[in-house]
Amino acid sequence: MVVEFLISLIVSILISGIVGLFLIPFLRKVKAGQSIREDGPVWHKDKEGTPTMGGIMFIVGIIVSTLTIGFPEILSGDFTGIFIVAFALIFALIGFLDDYEKLKKKQNLGLKAKQKFALQVIVAVAFIFLMEHTDHISFDLYIPFVNTYIFIHPILYYIFAAFVITGTVNAVNLTDGTDGLSSGVTIPVCAFFTLMAFIWGEVAVGIVAAAVTGGLIAFLFFNFHPAKVFMGDTGSMFLGGMVCALAFALDMPLILITIGFVYFVEALSVIMQVTYFKLTKGKRIFKMSPIHHHFEMSGWNEYKVFAVFTCVSILFAVLSYFGVMNRVY
Repeated sequence: MVVEFLISLIVSILISGIVGLFLIPFLRKVKAGQSIREDGPVWHKDKEGTPTMGGIMFIVGIIVSTLTIGFPEILSGDFTGIFIVAFALIFALIGFLDDYEKLKKKQNLGLKAKQKFALQVIVAVAFIFLMEHTDHISFDLYIPFVNTYIFIHPILYYIFAAFVITGTVNAVNLTDGTDGLSSGVTIPVCAFFTLMAFIWGEVAVGIVAAAVTGGLIAFLFFNFHPAKVFMGDTGSMFLGGMVCALAFALDMPLILITIGFVYFVEALSVIMQVTYFKLTKGKRIFKMSPIHHHFEMSGWNEYKVFAVFTCVSILFAVLSYFGVMNRVY
């Protein structure tokens, strides 16, 4: 398994990097430039016009790696890797539609929130239905750290899963706000899933998780500050779907609370800001949300935001390991 996972990582790095060399000039040629929020940090205006939808490069790398390195698993009848990638791809499609709308309107506004939410819920329910009927998940919900299980009624489980998936996907989307941030935070997350897949003998899941790790490493070369390309909603929603799919494929969705700590702090900062703003008729808790912008407005440069948030993600990946290390899978 170690060799398969390592090859998956390397193949994804190489394919993603090669695709990036051709994709970025193409995106520039078709003028697929990012529009920057009017109320965002003033210095972000310099990023206006930077190519977006760059997430396509790591998506291609992950697909190629999954289908090639995971081909023996597919031949043996284990389609878990395909299910995971297909689920994430549907979220990427939703993100692509969002990016397309933004490019067409030449502003940082894409699909309406209700449209995105409805599509996300439908996809989430369909995925859980598929995973349940292929015996990849059970309704015995694993509780990390406590190392026990609680039975959840199927209907409640579906509601729970839809809430977790839509919340996580949108939280990952919010994290993609400064150069390299979403990639830096997500690499430790997928490295954690790769490790757990190895320990529990889930080859197909591990191949995908390793491929995502490799694809993001390659993307980071192009996306690190100053970014030559942004992943766009195409990439960030793909990553959100991927993180959820890996957690559910390993039948431990609650680990998203710790492994996705940075994502949820980002989302919580937005919820707190909006709620407080409405209740106080204009007052704010943070200088700007999501919270990475608050730190920027407080004087942190993008290198520091990237370094601190990535380190926090690494620490919570380690914590997550201790939370599930005693699980009998």
